[in-house]
Amino acid sequence: MPDRIMFVQLKTGYNTDAGPSWISMVTFTNTWRTAYFHGRTLRRVTGTAYANYDSNFYDVESDERYWVAGPKRDQTDARYRHHKPVVDEDCREQYEAFLVGAALPGRERG
Repeated sequence: MPDRIMFVQLKTGYNTDAGPSWISMVTFTNTWRTAYFHGRTLRRVTGTAYANYDSNFYDVESDERYWVAGPKRDQTDARYRHHKPVVDEDCREQYEAFLVGAALPGRERG
C-alpha cells in the first residue's frame, strides 16, 4: 500500500476551513479508495449520497468528513483560512525538505 505525506483537515463540525488539520503520513490502498490516517479508516466520497465539495473522504466509523490532499509548498493548503497544520513527527523532516524544494517521497517523478 502506498504511503504519502498528505494534508488532512477535519471538516465535520467546523465552519469552512476552520477544522483542525495535519500534515501526516497517510496509507492508501492500491485502488486509492481507502486511506488510513491516525488510526481511522477513511473512504473516498463517491456518488450523490456523500457528494460534498468540502470533503473527499469520510470516516467509516464516525461518518466525519475530511479533506485529504497533497501538501502545497506555499503552505496554503486550506482554501480560505491559512492556519498552519500540525506536522506529525514521523514526516517532519521530509515535509520540511519539501518546503524548500525537494520532492515528496513517492512523487519524485511528479
